[in-house]
Amino acid sequence: MPTDFTLPELGEQIEAGDVLRVLVKAGDSLKKDQPVLELETDKATIEVPSSVAGIVTDIKVKAGDKVKVGQPILTYEEHNGATAGSKAAEAAPTQAAANAEPVPVKVETQVPTPQSDRRTNVVDITRGARPASEPAAPDMPPAPAAPSVRRTARELGVEISDVRGTGPDGRISVDDVKAHVKRLVTSGGRTGGQNAATALPDFTRWGSVERQPMRAVRRKTAEHLSAAWAAVPHVTQFDLADITGLEELRRKYAKQVEAAGGTLTVTSIAVKVVAAALRAFPHFNASVDMAAEEIIVKQYVNIGVAVDTDRGLLVPVIKNADQKNIMQLSVELAQLSEKARTRKIALEEMQGGCFSISNLGGIGGTYFTPIVNAPEVAILGISRARTEPVYNKDSGQFVPRLMLPLALSYDHRVIDGADGIRFLRWVVEALEQPFLLALNG
Repeated sequence: MPTDFTLPELGEQIEAGDVLRVLVKAGDSLKKDQPVLELETDKATIEVPSSVAGIVTDIKVKAGDKVKVGQPILTYEEHNGATAGSKAAEAAPTQAAANAEPVPVKVETQVPTPQSDRRTNVVDITRGARPASEPAAPDMPPAPAAPSVRRTARELGVEISDVRGTGPDGRISVDDVKAHVKRLVTSGGRTGGQNAATALPDFTRWGSVERQPMRAVRRKTAEHLSAAWAAVPHVTQFDLADITGLEELRRKYAKQVEAAGGTLTVTSIAVKVVAAALRAFPHFNASVDMAAEEIIVKQYVNIGVAVDTDRGLLVPVIKNADQKNIMQLSVELAQLSEKARTRKIALEEMQGGCFSISNLGGIGGTYFTPIVNAPEVAILGISRARTEPVYNKDSGQFVPRLMLPLALSYDHRVIDGADGIRFLRWVVEALEQPFLLALNG
């Protein structure tokens, strides 16, 4: 009897992916733990293993398709060599993924090229079986959603019971929560209106067009930042830091850091400064839980640094940044950035951030307004330093100084304007007088 094999749950907050390759075809003999699909999620490439055994009778997806957890990806028929897992799937075909034993999911963060099928940086994520509909927590409305989805809803200030689930048996995904937020924002906060998505004109009336599918990273970035912009009341504070002296020190010690395997940059120095600032201003090292009416203050300091890659913006996270010196931070930042650009970075290396830094100075520009990387409550934007005439009151003359533009965006629900400028001035003074870092910690 033909039985559907559905896309199993792949890990926390991974609800869907783009099919890169289908690794089996109709007529193949399917073994348990055999890879059947290669998916690209928002941050990694994942091999999906089979939890059943049998003969493949039909393939329901193809390269380029977007598939969601619980969606059928192939059908198979049990043969004599089938395992108990496939028999259980035949007994309940719609619950095949839920009834299967926990299986390891291979995560490959480097996409193979046509010239080579070699895989690199493969790790195992042990995934336990989960029911199609989880019971609600005692203090939450009875809505079928995983804990990670409920957490996202709380962070965005959404009542989970108001969200319409599109998964099996009405199961609610992170995408459903974000789509609900978008509808609320574009409809002026009214839930009863019509679909608020703006209809696009027919662009072909004015000439030829090309439609390009959004890659997983770009799609995830668009969804996350749209939700953050909709839910977080942003304020951006600007300032200038005189880094003339700092630049002299940076050039003086650059070779020493380079010999250790790193690059001494303004960004790596800023990581150290911000890590110290978060200890001085702990409410910047926080997240807001509107549902519980609480502010969650973290006792650790993890700094995310935005990295420009050919797939889009990725944010590796330096853990315990406050416990590392500038040389250590420079080496680790160089390593993480290289991993991000070569698709070798692991999911856990982009999780757990407390505060983000985005430096566009290498490209150019003056100021910009970075969007808070929710559930964090603040982000520092750095632009290109430039030499400007600055008035020296002691000599009564204008002198050339290297000035660094800074932009601090923060969540006004947690941080007031006065605290915002205090934090930014602390950062400016630490950059202008590096001895303050050693003096004040």
